[in-house]
Amino acid sequence: MRLVFAGTPAFSVSALDALHAAGHQIVAVYTQPDRPAGRGQKLTASPVAERAAALGIATHKPVSFKKEPEAIETLRALAPEVMVVVAYGLILPSSVLEIPVRGCLNIHASLLPRWRGAAPIQRAILAGDAETGTTIMQMDAGLDTGPMLLREALPIGERTAGELHDALAAQGARLIVDALARLKAGTLTATPQPTEGATYAPKLTKDEARIDWSLPAEDIARRIRAYNPAPVAWSECNGERIKVYRATAEEGRGIPGTVLQADAQGLRIATGCGVLRVLELQRPGGRALPAAQVCQQGAFTGARFE
Repeated sequence: MRLVFAGTPAFSVSALDALHAAGHQIVAVYTQPDRPAGRGQKLTASPVAERAAALGIATHKPVSFKKEPEAIETLRALAPEVMVVVAYGLILPSSVLEIPVRGCLNIHASLLPRWRGAAPIQRAILAGDAETGTTIMQMDAGLDTGPMLLREALPIGERTAGELHDALAAQGARLIVDALARLKAGTLTATPQPTEGATYAPKLTKDEARIDWSLPAEDIARRIRAYNPAPVAWSECNGERIKVYRATAEEGRGIPGTVLQADAQGLRIATGCGVLRVLELQRPGGRALPAAQVCQQGAFTGARFE
C-alpha cells in the first residue's frame, strides 16, 4: 500500500522497519524537527529521521500543521492511501486526518480506552495493572478516542518501563502489518471505544519520581520500575541525589528512609511497610552500579534517605 509514516522516538522505529520489510510503498516519513541533545546541545535528528535516512525515505519535519498550511498541501500531494502514526508528538488537525483515502491508523501502547495520552506504559505500571497491550486505532479528532481496529494484551509482570517499551514496540510493529493486510483484504472491522473505563496518562515529571519512603516497599519498587529508564526514581541522602534503577520489596521494619544494611550483601532501606532492597543505583557524576558494589566503598552506612 502507498503509505505515509509519522513517528519520532525510538518506539516508532520498529513499526517503520516492519512496514518497510512488508513491502509497503512508504512515500514519506513525517517526524518532529531536530532538537538539541547531549551535553553540547547539538541539533540532533529523531530516531525515526535517522532510520528513514538509512532506508532512503524522504523526511518532512513541520513544526505544526496548524501553523504551516504548506505542510498540509505537501502531504496532500503525496496522495497516501493510509497514514500510519506512532508516537509522532504533533496534533493532527482534521484537514490532515482527511487526506489519506483509507484514513490514519495509530499504534497506541495501551489497551484503549485505558491510558489514553502521553505516558501509557509508565502509568499502567504505576497503577499496578496486571496487563497492558497495543491498540491499533482509526484516528479521529479526539485524544486517542477513535474506533479500535486490533487490540492485543501483554502481561506486565516485573518489567521496567524500558523493558515493556521494547516489548510493546515489537508488538505494535507486528499488529500494524497485520492491520494493513486486513485493510487491503477488506476484513478489518472497527469497534467504537466504550465510554466507561477511560483513563488518561499524563506526562511524567522529575518531581513525581522522588521516592516517598512512607509508602509500602511494594509500591516503591513498582514506581522504580515505572520510572526506569526515565525520569528515574530518586532520593536525597547525605546531600546527594541518588538515582535508583532497580529494587525489590522484602519483609522487615524500621523508620521509613533509614538504612538498615549497607555492605557487600547489598543496600536495604526501611519503608512505611516492609523493606526495599536496592539492587542498582547511581550517585552524582557516576554511572549506574550494583548497590552492593557501591556499599563496599563505604557509602550509606548509618545514613538516612529523605
